[in-house]
Amino acid sequence: MFGKRTHQSSLPGGADVKERSATESPNPKPTAPSIVEPPRRAASESRHRESPSVPATAPVKQSGPTPRASGKRDEAFYERKSQVFAALIDTIDLSQLAGMDIEAAREEIRDIVNDIIAIKNYAMTIAEQEDMLADICNDVLGYGPLEPLLMRDDIADIMVNGAKQTFIEVNGKTIETNVQFRDNQQLLNICQRIVSQVGRRVDETSPICDARLPDGSRVNVIAPPLALDGAALTIRKFKKDKLTLDQLVKFGSITPEGAEILQIIGRVRCNIVISGGTGSGKTTLLNCMTHYIDSHERIVTCEDSAELQLQQPHVVRLETRPPNIEGEGAITMRDLVKNCLRMRPERIVVGEVRGPEVFDLLQAMNTGHDGSMGTIHANSPRECLNRIESMIAMGGYSLPSRTVKEIICGSVDVIVQAARLRDGSRRITHVTEVVGMEGDVIITQDLFVYEIQGEDANGRLIGKHRSTGIGRPKFWDKARYYGEEKRLATALDASSPDNERDGF
Repeated sequence: MFGKRTHQSSLPGGADVKERSATESPNPKPTAPSIVEPPRRAASESRHRESPSVPATAPVKQSGPTPRASGKRDEAFYERKSQVFAALIDTIDLSQLAGMDIEAAREEIRDIVNDIIAIKNYAMTIAEQEDMLADICNDVLGYGPLEPLLMRDDIADIMVNGAKQTFIEVNGKTIETNVQFRDNQQLLNICQRIVSQVGRRVDETSPICDARLPDGSRVNVIAPPLALDGAALTIRKFKKDKLTLDQLVKFGSITPEGAEILQIIGRVRCNIVISGGTGSGKTTLLNCMTHYIDSHERIVTCEDSAELQLQQPHVVRLETRPPNIEGEGAITMRDLVKNCLRMRPERIVVGEVRGPEVFDLLQAMNTGHDGSMGTIHANSPRECLNRIESMIAMGGYSLPSRTVKEIICGSVDVIVQAARLRDGSRRITHVTEVVGMEGDVIITQDLFVYEIQGEDANGRLIGKHRSTGIGRPKFWDKARYYGEEKRLATALDASSPDNERDGF
């Protein structure tokens, strides 16, 4: 992440920063020994002091400033920042900076930037100086103008459409921000910095790339010449505090009784497919379901970009690999799922099933790897089953339609449908189990459904989760095998239509 880079490729961005008052006096912080060569800065000699390194046990504060709303910067700001950044690169040793604690490195940069501004005699307000300092620190130590957005936990998605336009999603609504990049080259450099951390690349010869941030946030980049107005960067952020089913109950995504049934489904090793559209919360729900896997089980996960964050101690995480510059060496999801079967897994978790690998996953579910899970893009449980059939056909299997349906029916136990509603809220709309075959049709039955009843004065949808009154689902025998039949009976009884509670 650190390293020598030219000032043309890391020029300032438009990140917003929290303004400090002129009277604020920050507490002194320990910094690492000075890494600056003897400068040509007579006025700054007395300000740059050496102090001991930050101990390894020192508490780490959240780095970077808190974003604030501000207007767009003018060209004069960017020109000054370009000059200050060039002087900083000529003065500081980035190789030594890379080995420092993040706060110590930030303080080192602060001292030098303040000295450079004083030497160049720029007429700047404290707010402008703090803005420039934050931008330069983010360019050197982080992801440039994106850094303040990545720090905010209320943002679900960051969408950059070229250097001059950035949108975010907050509470299900898309909002345009003031965040800008100096030019498309700076945006592309930050995209390259992100994907290089996971051993991938994005350039004209490989303009499409899926990657992830260190916290697991999903990243997609599509660069010129495919993107006509500059690189398009999309980041699906992960919350720092991982959601649980109890929290989904508080948000109204499902009833307490429904959450109890989902816990039992995960506990008794039902094969689960989580279905939903883009942004409906499938991966979040999959993370929640994995919390109820026993700690002694061996779990193997397969993902395009590693996002799942399982808490169990015995987890093997696998990730696909794109082809190299010669077009060779690609490792597909199907390769990973096939290899899983040789790794003695007790459960296989596939982050997203989108192709012929679904057949290998169904084979695993049907050959002793009970409790396996995966997600599929579909808008209803019935459509999910149809998409599974279509993806098997994509693999070139010349199997009769009835045979394919029998494989699906014998492999999948429960489909959990998630949806993002038009008011931005996310709900679990169906908990559906696959019962069996009747002729050439797969028979399913709903345990829970979500019904929309209207909307309030603020445009928020009003609805309720309704139990269908199924007293003994098909997976009852599995629940009894694991000693969960009484708990399941209690949850089903509490959620029966006679005990139905009002909506959220």
